[in-house]
Amino acid sequence: MSFSASLHDILESVYSVLRTMGAADFLDIALLSYIIYYIYKFIRETRAGQLFKGIAFLLIVYAIARVVKMIAITYLLERLFDIGLLALLIVFQPEVRRAMEKLGHTRFGLDYLRRSEGTVSHWHEAIEAICDSCVELSETCTGALIVVEQQTRLGEQIENGTILNAVPSKELFGNIFYPKTPLHDGAVIMRDGMILAAACFLPKPQKEELINKKLGSRHRAAIGMSENSDAIIIVVSEETGAISVAENGNLTRNFTREQLHHLLEERLIPKQPEKKLLKPIRRRKEKNKKHEQQKEESK
Repeated sequence: MSFSASLHDILESVYSVLRTMGAADFLDIALLSYIIYYIYKFIRETRAGQLFKGIAFLLIVYAIARVVKMIAITYLLERLFDIGLLALLIVFQPEVRRAMEKLGHTRFGLDYLRRSEGTVSHWHEAIEAICDSCVELSETCTGALIVVEQQTRLGEQIENGTILNAVPSKELFGNIFYPKTPLHDGAVIMRDGMILAAACFLPKPQKEELINKKLGSRHRAAIGMSENSDAIIIVVSEETGAISVAENGNLTRNFTREQLHHLLEERLIPKQPEKKLLKPIRRRKEKNKKHEQQKEESK
């Protein structure tokens, strides 16, 4: 059989399969592809990569042992594989938890419905206070760590801090982070536009050994907190005064006041989609009113 004939047979087989597939089959393949990609990304970005290499090696040993009929090795590996899934869940509990939390951080334009108008107005004032404070702290090279809570509740971190429940202001941030004061060592956690707690300790990053050694404890804590939640963490460096923001395990440095203000507004003050839907209706009503007025004037 020639190469062209075999290629033709393959294309015919593929075409016959595609012809019998429906919309549900394509959706099934798309979802399965996304799950495989998500698992691959999870393995690649965590310490699970090296472990899965070890598992692959054990599978090869098991296959060889079955072929060669090594009864003892086969029995031991089978028992190991029986408890393997449970062992993986225990070993990778932090990574699995973080992955599930990321899946739960959905944004379908419903943020405005979740937040009252009072909360949105609080955030307008809080953003101004945060930006003014960060600029002032940056000029004096005063270290600061501000955690802005979003959907993931940070109860564990709040419990180890001091509850304030105070209205944010430039003066209050300055007092909290002033060196050698009781509350300066730790993070401020904000919820619904208010300073909920201060002197809170944050979790360490999952891959601390891969983080730039030049980064201090505040930046490392910010990365660790962003890995474990969807919070926005703002850091002011004590050494350089640079303003940085940590999100989803990534640290972006050297923010200006305008850039920080824009980011916080984009994340914390959702757009109101319902107003966009009402605009055409309002315009139509206004046109109808004008048309009716013109008719009355012409009479």
